[in-house]
Amino acid sequence: MERAHDQIITDPILNEMAKNIEEAMKILENGQREVEERQKYILKDIPGPLQGCGQDVSSILQLIQNLMYGEEKEDSQRMHGLGERGHVTLLGHSLVAYISGLHRERVRRLSIRVQSDTTLWLCRIFRYENGSAYYHDDDREGLLRVCRLVLYSRYEDYATEGYAVLSCRHPVIYQSSACRPGLGHYLCSQLGLALSSLCTVPSSTTFGSEHQMDVSVLDRLIKDDVKSGKVPLLLIANAGTAGAGHTDKLGNLRELCDQHNMWLHVEGVNLATLALSCVTSSVLAATRCDSMTLTLGPWLGLPAVPAVTLYRHEDPALALATGLASTQVAEKLRALPLWMSLQNLGHDRIVKRIKHALRLSERLLEHLKKMTSIKTPVCHFVSYICVTVEDEVNSPIVLFKFSQETSPGSTQAISMFSTGVLQLGEQLAQQVPSSGVDLVHLEDEGSCVRFNPLMTSALLGTQDGDVDALMERIGEMVPLLSLTMCLRHEFREEVSNHSNLTYVEDLNWPGLGGIRYNPTCKDPDESKRQLLQEKINGDLLKNLQQLETEVEFSTGPEFSPEKSCIFIGMATENLDVAKLVDAIAAMGRDIEEGSKLLDNMTETVQRGIQEAERQLQKANEEKIMKEGVLRQIPVVGSVLNWFSPVQSSVNGKTFNLVAGSLDSTESIYSMKTQPVKETDLTPVFNITKQSDGKCFHFTIITPLTNPSILPECMRVTEVLFC
Repeated sequence: MERAHDQIITDPILNEMAKNIEEAMKILENGQREVEERQKYILKDIPGPLQGCGQDVSSILQLIQNLMYGEEKEDSQRMHGLGERGHVTLLGHSLVAYISGLHRERVRRLSIRVQSDTTLWLCRIFRYENGSAYYHDDDREGLLRVCRLVLYSRYEDYATEGYAVLSCRHPVIYQSSACRPGLGHYLCSQLGLALSSLCTVPSSTTFGSEHQMDVSVLDRLIKDDVKSGKVPLLLIANAGTAGAGHTDKLGNLRELCDQHNMWLHVEGVNLATLALSCVTSSVLAATRCDSMTLTLGPWLGLPAVPAVTLYRHEDPALALATGLASTQVAEKLRALPLWMSLQNLGHDRIVKRIKHALRLSERLLEHLKKMTSIKTPVCHFVSYICVTVEDEVNSPIVLFKFSQETSPGSTQAISMFSTGVLQLGEQLAQQVPSSGVDLVHLEDEGSCVRFNPLMTSALLGTQDGDVDALMERIGEMVPLLSLTMCLRHEFREEVSNHSNLTYVEDLNWPGLGGIRYNPTCKDPDESKRQLLQEKINGDLLKNLQQLETEVEFSTGPEFSPEKSCIFIGMATENLDVAKLVDAIAAMGRDIEEGSKLLDNMTETVQRGIQEAERQLQKANEEKIMKEGVLRQIPVVGSVLNWFSPVQSSVNGKTFNLVAGSLDSTESIYSMKTQPVKETDLTPVFNITKQSDGKCFHFTIITPLTNPSILPECMRVTEVLFC
């Protein structure tokens, strides 16, 4: 091609111009490559999913599914179907994004209508007259804004001087000891107040109201704060405590707040019953409070809808300054999913869902009261389910726990029963997940199993059949728990009868208990003894887990300080504790003896290898002396070996484990051509030194009784030691 180019273009100027163009194109191409390389280098700093022109929606959705479920193959643990109401809520969230892109005036008109309608409907449904509403995602945010509103109201110069006005007259926020954990600390941290501004009021000691705020103590605390120059700011009361579902004496608290010019805020699950036609007087008093927080999402089974704080205040400017009211369109559109869901449900279905949750609680409570005593066939104790929350009318929370009538209890017995409650709660949550039961710890009652259908049933789809299944599991587990508690002492006594077993005490373990096998090794090295103990107990646990038995064996609690031990699970009806402990001790001895035999065999083989090395080295020296020094020189030795070959070689050594003797390998190879007698079935070890003088070829020749497997009637295993 270049020759044709030179022949066609004869003008030297044109030729020079063509060369210059070619050089310029090369420079431009090189510059383009440099730009591409520079862009590739820059792209290294951009995260992988963001590089290029993006990904399609299906790939992104597949990634989300993988992140949600991982490698799960079963759908049992996945979220239940959202249903019609759930899809309406999700549609509302999508419409918020769509509407926010419309013309500003249209969005303003729509947002005002949505917020005003939703506020009016909620005030009517929950009997809160002349109220305003603030919609928030965090259910604590509404109370936080209310606290700011009260600060602005009680401190006139707070808007201009800030926290300086609080230094002379410290504000005080009062909360019950039964209030949900962390709420007071959250308020103080967000408001910039010292923790001394938070006052926790103890619960009443009167029988039947252990979870209610003590009004007399609160009155005394307020008067003491007023005398010391502090400002009683706000009181947080409960209409259904987070743990037990108790309602404070809201009527008395309202009078006390009016007397000291305090703001009364109420929250709790029992506020949902305000939507019913018949409401108890204790809950109805909540309608007189200054503000209340409603969590409609879990109550009605509406995913991702905001919580609502209803409040009454005459100054809209202060509400706007504190964020309870807003002129931002996006803030007002936050109520759109709830606006759509409430219309889709209607008043009848709202009431129906709340009544359904209350009926589930009543159904479970009736069943539990019938289980006042369950006698087990082995022990003479009486085990029973203790219902800790009774006579709390219209409270959807039911608490119960496993207990047992024994002799005057000790700390150990109380811990054992608490462990039984934990086991009961965990098993019920795993076996009947649609019931929504969980564990809660109360100061006076300890650990309890909580059934709160108003917070879980709408989302989980809990029905009467789930309550029946829950009761069936309780009926199955309580006798086993009771039997296990009775047999723990017997198990401990049986373990103490074996010198090679040690009982491991762990009050957090709900089963029979833990044991540790102690080997009889007297090695002075502590680390070696510990390693041997860990190995034997590990092998013992594996062997026990392979047994076909109803008793479970494991390593115990996840964070247990005890190591190298075996924990036995709950007892079964036909369990013989003595035979179980004897079997564990015997199995441990067998494993220890097998370990000793293996160690002895290893030591014997090592001694045999050392002796074989010594004999092979001696035979090699004799061979060198016999052949002469000249044959060891590389070039001269090759010439001599070519003229006069040497047939002698160093024979391998055979180490017989049974006889403990070292012999020549000549008889081994002759065995391959002779029939093997059934009586001569001893494994033979052939040890041959390699040419480099550093490694040994270790061959195990095992005669077989079945010639069809191997024609030579023996199995050969070769190992190389260096």
